Amino acid sequence: MDLFDYMREQNQKTESPLASRLRPTRLEEVVGQQHIIGKDKLLYRAIQADKLSSIIFYGPPGTGKTTLAKVIAHTTQAEFTQINATAAGKKDMEEVVKQAKDNQGMYGKKTILFIDEIHRFNKGQQDYLLPFVEDGTITLVGATTENPYFEVNGALLSRSVIFELKPLKKQDIKTLLTRAVTDQEKGMGTYEAVLEEDALEFLADVANGDARAALTAIELGVLTTPRDADGKIHITLEVASECIQKRVVQYDKGGDNHYDTISAFIKSMRGSDPDAAVYYLAKMLYAGEDIKFIARRIMICASEDVGNADPHAIMVAVSAAQAVERVGMPEAQIILSQAVTYVASAPKSNAACVAIERAMEMIKSTKTAPVPAHLQDSHYRGAQKLGRGMGYLYAHDFPNHYVRQQYLPDGLTDAKFYEPTENGYEKNIKSHLAFLKE
Repeated sequence: MDLFDYMREQNQKTESPLASRLRPTRLEEVVGQQHIIGKDKLLYRAIQADKLSSIIFYGPPGTGKTTLAKVIAHTTQAEFTQINATAAGKKDMEEVVKQAKDNQGMYGKKTILFIDEIHRFNKGQQDYLLPFVEDGTITLVGATTENPYFEVNGALLSRSVIFELKPLKKQDIKTLLTRAVTDQEKGMGTYEAVLEEDALEFLADVANGDARAALTAIELGVLTTPRDADGKIHITLEVASECIQKRVVQYDKGGDNHYDTISAFIKSMRGSDPDAAVYYLAKMLYAGEDIKFIARRIMICASEDVGNADPHAIMVAVSAAQAVERVGMPEAQIILSQAVTYVASAPKSNAACVAIERAMEMIKSTKTAPVPAHLQDSHYRGAQKLGRGMGYLYAHDFPNHYVRQQYLPDGLTDAKFYEPTENGYEKNIKSHLAFLKE
């Protein structure tokens, strides 16, 4: 290393962003993602043994894709090369491949190529890499925020192991923030900053699993906040709110305000007020509520409060729940808004909900009656001798595909559980059932 390389390395240690300086160099320092780097997991064992095959890291921003690549760089004995797909062209890849062949031929040394934002490569660029990945000239480590099954060449995917990174948990973000303000070598420990508990909670919440966003905010707070009379830099809730540019919303995920808000959200959908429902949706999203939790509440409301008055409501809600998991924030807010406004605007009926409650109560309060003999299973040898299924009338053999016969057990034949309303499509259901029984 010459003088200029040494000076550049020293400057990077002091001048590069906090999120970059804090990047771990060993697996043991990595926070979160234990589902793929736990000590009993394949990726952990492969990195430790320096036996890495081609892999692709897939996950939202700030979840550790580049961090894991850097850990690999510090752990492996192979030559580690990095390019960014937004700036690299075919010529850059040709140079990497040439160097990799030289390393392999002259020194017997493998080459690991890390491609950040690999989804940015077009099909031709991805196709160029394929034979060199296949013959082992390079070991590919790709990183992408987009679903690789949609964005990466299928042939390249088949030669790679996909590891999905999840948004960091709140406790993971808190661990990183605490490390950032106390680490005197790579963090900001020399500044003698005090991160107050409510500010820590707030930043960990609103970062929404993005470590980079949280670390950028705390760095800005430490660098721009004057010292107090005690000589320390106090990162208060107000400072944290300014630094991450998000207003503090009174919304404690474990407290009364959380339950009050979700209650108002559900009651607004039930009460057919899409404006109020989308307002509470926005409040929850702004405060960093889990989008999967919100989606579950919409599905429940679609069935409990809309039901058969609009059978499409549950389909919209389920589709939205699947879509938000695939898309993620911030676009997921559009999908949730569509589902919320649809369910809120739909005609309402809780008849299906009441029906199962009545049936459950009947089951609990009465002796369980046997299934009528003519409805019992008759698809086994000896069933007829036992009288099973005898006398059953097949509905499709009769006009309107309906025939009157007993379905409820003896003693319960007059029980009514489902009573359709006059609302929406359920009016048609009610009319049809009445028609059949005339």
